[in-house]
Amino acid sequence: METLFTSPEFQMSLLLFVALGGYLIASRINQSAVIGLILVGLLVGPSVLGWITYTDFVRSIAHLGAVILLFVIGFEFNMKDIVQPRNFAIASIGVIVPWIGGWGLAVLFGFNQASAIFIGTACTATSIAITANVLKELGKLQTEAAKAIIGAAVIDDVLALIVLAVSSDVVSGSFSYLGMAIVTVKAVAFIVIAAAFGILVISKYLAKLDMTPFVQKYPEFIFIFAMMLAFLYALIAEAVGLSAIVGAFIAGVSFKDVELHQSRSLKEGAEYLQIIFAAIFFVSLGIIADLHSVTSEILLFLVALTLVAILTKVIGCGLPAKLGGLCTKDSLIVGFGMSPRGEVAMIVALIGLEAGIIEQGVYVTLVLMSLLTTIITPIVYRNWFYKGDYGLYSENGTCISDSSQEGEGA
Repeated sequence: METLFTSPEFQMSLLLFVALGGYLIASRINQSAVIGLILVGLLVGPSVLGWITYTDFVRSIAHLGAVILLFVIGFEFNMKDIVQPRNFAIASIGVIVPWIGGWGLAVLFGFNQASAIFIGTACTATSIAITANVLKELGKLQTEAAKAIIGAAVIDDVLALIVLAVSSDVVSGSFSYLGMAIVTVKAVAFIVIAAAFGILVISKYLAKLDMTPFVQKYPEFIFIFAMMLAFLYALIAEAVGLSAIVGAFIAGVSFKDVELHQSRSLKEGAEYLQIIFAAIFFVSLGIIADLHSVTSEILLFLVALTLVAILTKVIGCGLPAKLGGLCTKDSLIVGFGMSPRGEVAMIVALIGLEAGIIEQGVYVTLVLMSLLTTIITPIVYRNWFYKGDYGLYSENGTCISDSSQEGEGA
């Protein structure tokens, strides 16, 4: 029986069953799928029942879900939504302030400099997949706040990569400005070249290919070809040090304006895949967190770190958003939307643990902080900012006025 429970086939079948079941239940009771699926993960994971463990197999399938999710999200955006000066300010200050906050808190709690640097680094991360999915559920992807969040999160991923590289080099004593410059150039060059090639070459080729007799005979061909290219973008992003989800997102942005007449819709087909695999991704976030690892020694630091992680993103991202022209409500939406650390901070924590920079207790704290920040954003969105959809927006997705929103939210 033990062999049955640990076999990949059983784990995969059980994972799909609980993930899709959790998605259906959350939809039926009109709750965020993110929250419901994470709770399902906690239930079937080591925290409660222990049916599924976070193996390399589960991690791989979960990351596949995040890649497909961001490919779908990319269809809702243009490159001009990303490359705005305001988004650079939000991302930059939203990395600096959390790093200082995480580092300072760790020093206050008596951690050594190496651990403090890595704790600060984990606090800089933003999981674009979490907030994007919640905004998609709420139908708010076209608001100015959502565009600022997604654009800043893509830039944040580049900055977080640089911070991770610098932190690792500083701790190991091998830091160099040349190494930092190489990392930066590779990341920026990939985004620019991939987007330009996708928009100017691939999307036009797909449109022409759609008109051929071959595609008329095999209407699914364009969709399969586009998914293949999305995964190519994802693997190249990983190769240059970025997250695979950034590559998939750039692919989605590049292909969004492809007009198809004979083929199946790219977005519609990808959305069905996204429902299945993104559900696994969110369940995996609950599976990776083992609540039995929480001890009285780390509980106080966990609470303090979670509060600092949220407040530093709300301040570090919300303030430049406000100065950049967003209303108070949208600025807070941006701040909370950038707060989920999700799998990104978990990966940073794992790198630190495997390198011997942080201890097991710190690793557990970072994983649970990532989980808590991931859970809090959907709760705040649904029960505060978008409760009853009280926010007043114009047709282009911007706030009409702060005073009118505050009056309705009172």
